[in-house]
Amino acid sequence: MKLRHPLLLTLALAASALSVSAQTMKPGLWEMKSKMSTSSGEMEKAMALAQKEMAKMPADQRKMMEDMLAQQGMKMDVGTGATSLKLCMTPEMVARNEVAVQDGDCKQTLLPRVGNTMKFTLVCTQPPSTGEGQITFVSPEAYTMKMQVKTPVKGKTETMAMESSAQFLSKNCGAIKPMGVPGN
Repeated sequence: MKLRHPLLLTLALAASALSVSAQTMKPGLWEMKSKMSTSSGEMEKAMALAQKEMAKMPADQRKMMEDMLAQQGMKMDVGTGATSLKLCMTPEMVARNEVAVQDGDCKQTLLPRVGNTMKFTLVCTQPPSTGEGQITFVSPEAYTMKMQVKTPVKGKTETMAMESSAQFLSKNCGAIKPMGVPGN
């Protein structure tokens, strides 16, 4: 679980970082819902175990964990294993085609947009991984994304697939703060 959880967050944030640059998106609060799967099934097992352990916690401890995740804009659906991440996009970030940077050291390459679709590749050093994906812009308030990433786990290559959808929620980000941007 230790290796996979940071990678899950990294990939989700990397996906959010890619999404805005091809189309002017609305600044404000966004929610990205993602579902990930792995070729080995190990991440799914680890997530199920974490959810099971969380369900065993006393109600006050579980609420504290959920509140801690919520303060960072994160939520995990215990039933489906899907994650939800809220992101704050400032007008300046949108104007500069920048958005939250991911944990880890990733370099994204955006390929030319064709219609409402843009493809991308990414290479990360922490954790070491490579990937490719496609973003489909539905409107300035919504997009979908599919991504596949390969990373070494215990000496073997693990392939992770992620499907996401993002929706604009509000002009006001509330308690969700913008994450770091390149150069800051």
